[in-house]
Amino acid sequence: MYIERNISKQFLSLSTQFPVLFLTGPRQSGKTTIARHLFPEKAYFSLENPDTLEFALSDPRSFLSQSPKGMIIDEAQRAPKLFSYIQGFVDDEKRPGSYILTGSQNFLLLEKITQSLAGRVAILRLLPFSYVEFLREFDIDDLESLIIKGMYPPIHDRGLTTTVWFDQYVSTYIERDVRSIKNIENLNTFQRFLKLCAGRSGQILNYSSLANDCGITHNTARSWISILEASYIVSLLPPYYENFNKRLIKSPKLYFLDSGLLCYLLGIHSAEIFAVHPLKGAVFETFIYGELLKTYFNTAHRAELYFWRDKTGHEIDFIAPQANKIISIEVKAGKTINPDYFKNLQYFASLAPSTEAIVIYNGADEQRRSSAHVMPVDRAIRHFADLTTSLT
Repeated sequence: MYIERNISKQFLSLSTQFPVLFLTGPRQSGKTTIARHLFPEKAYFSLENPDTLEFALSDPRSFLSQSPKGMIIDEAQRAPKLFSYIQGFVDDEKRPGSYILTGSQNFLLLEKITQSLAGRVAILRLLPFSYVEFLREFDIDDLESLIIKGMYPPIHDRGLTTTVWFDQYVSTYIERDVRSIKNIENLNTFQRFLKLCAGRSGQILNYSSLANDCGITHNTARSWISILEASYIVSLLPPYYENFNKRLIKSPKLYFLDSGLLCYLLGIHSAEIFAVHPLKGAVFETFIYGELLKTYFNTAHRAELYFWRDKTGHEIDFIAPQANKIISIEVKAGKTINPDYFKNLQYFASLAPSTEAIVIYNGADEQRRSSAHVMPVDRAIRHFADLTTSLT
C-alpha cells in the first residue's frame, strides 16, 4: 500500500521549475517509492545494479540519452561524475523535470551536485514516515508502540519484526555506507560508538566525554559524528544565540532522526520497558524533534530550529524563530498536565515577550492556558506544520 507523502506537493511543484531534482535522505526512507510513484512516465535506473553502474560510468552520454521523457537515477551517489554530463544535457534541452536523482547523502555529495548543477537542481530531503502521514491511513491508539517501532516504511509496509529489521539495517549501514564514506578499520568500535550516541540523544553533545567512553580520540569522535550526520542517522540541534544578557550554552544537542532506531540501540523492545526506562523522556523528545524537522523538509524549507539553555539551568527544548515572533516548545512524556511544564516557558517569555509558547505532551486533552498552549502530539505537529507552511 502506498502512503501519500507530505513532500509530494513540493516535489511536483519543483519538478516544473528545475531541470534536475535531487531527493536525499537515509536508506529505506522511501525515496525510490515516491520518485517512481510521482513520475511513472520516466525511465528508472538503479546504480545499485552493477551492469547499470558500469554503463553509466563508462559511457555517460549514451546512458543519459536513453529516455526522451526523462530519467529517475537511483543511488546517484555511486556515480558523481554523471553530474557534469547532466549539466550539459539540461543546458541543451532546457526542460524542467528531466532528471530525478535519489541517493543517500555522503561526504562531498551535495557539494559535488551543487558545484556541477548550480542553479539547475532543487534538493529535497525525505525522512521516514511522519506521524501526520500515518494518521491519514491508520487509527493509532498506541503512540508509544509507534515510537518504539519507528517510522521506517519497510517495518510497516511488510509487517516486519522490528528488532530483526534493525539488526539488518545497522549491519548493512555499517558494512556498506560507513566503509564507503571513510575507511574505518575497527567497525566494532564504530558500532559501540553508535550505541553510546544513542544513550546521549536529546543531550548536549560533549565530544570529549563521548571519545573517552568509546576509547577513541576527540577528533575521531567529531569525524564519526559527521558520518552519522551525513547519512541521516543523527542530527545536531544548534543553540539559540539571541542575547538575553545571560550566559548561554553554546554546544549543540544530539538527536537521532528515528525513534525506532534509537529504541533498538537502547534495548527498548516493548511498551513495558519503555514505561520504566530512564531515557523515556529523551526518546519521546527525540520523536518530537524528528516530527518537527519533517515539517521543514517536507516543504523544502531550511530548518530554523534551535534549543535554548542558559548557565543557570533554564532550558527550552525547541525554539523556532519566525518573522514576528518566537515559537517556544516544551516536550513532556507525561500523560498528565503538570504545573512544572510551564516554568521555563514563563521564564523565557519574560526575556522574549513576542513568544508563542507550546507544550507538547503524551496526553489527550488540549488546553489554552495563559502561559502556554498545551497540545497532544497529533494536534501540536499539525499546528507547527501550519506555522511552517505560512513561511512560504
